[in-house]
Amino acid sequence: MKPNEILDCLELMFPNAQCELCHKNAYELTIAVVLSAQTTDVSVNKVTPVLFEKYPTPFDLAKADCKDVEECIRTLGLYRNKAKNIIGLAKGLVEKYNGIVPDTREQLTALDGVGRKSANVILSVCFDVPALAVDTHVERVTKRLGLVKANATVLETEKTLMKKLPKYRWNRAHHLFIFFGRYHCKAQKPLCEECPFTSICKEK
Repeated sequence: MKPNEILDCLELMFPNAQCELCHKNAYELTIAVVLSAQTTDVSVNKVTPVLFEKYPTPFDLAKADCKDVEECIRTLGLYRNKAKNIIGLAKGLVEKYNGIVPDTREQLTALDGVGRKSANVILSVCFDVPALAVDTHVERVTKRLGLVKANATVLETEKTLMKKLPKYRWNRAHHLFIFFGRYHCKAQKPLCEECPFTSICKEK
């Protein structure tokens, strides 16, 4: 099965695949993406409404007391570190970009708490820049489907997918792989009996 055929199949399975982090603008998504490290989107969506009500702009968050921010996101893993990161991120936005989220990977990854994967999500979702964000779901399922070598690093996985998939499909592919990994090809109990990819699956 060719890469494009895999994506076509996933489109039929998950026509509504999209970013599941609730946000109204680039600032909110950027903060949510940083908070989502090593935790679920569902958990992040539970804390961000209160956080953004208290700190609706980067200017507000940049002046926030770290303890107050910690209290807002206390239910998330690594919340102390994340509180420090998002305040630092907001300060960076205010000091360097007048509170506006930049639209290049280099500028984004220079902000506190924003790594390559997070930058790719922001570029893809907010600015429609072709990018492939490789999270645990994307890495797991693309290896199971034989699109990427089993021992590939996260960066190697991203670069391999960029070569194999047409650029115009990168942004959709990211969400399709995530939905497939989150709701079908799960880490613990994959739904193999109902899977259209058993013939190419490397786990079988």
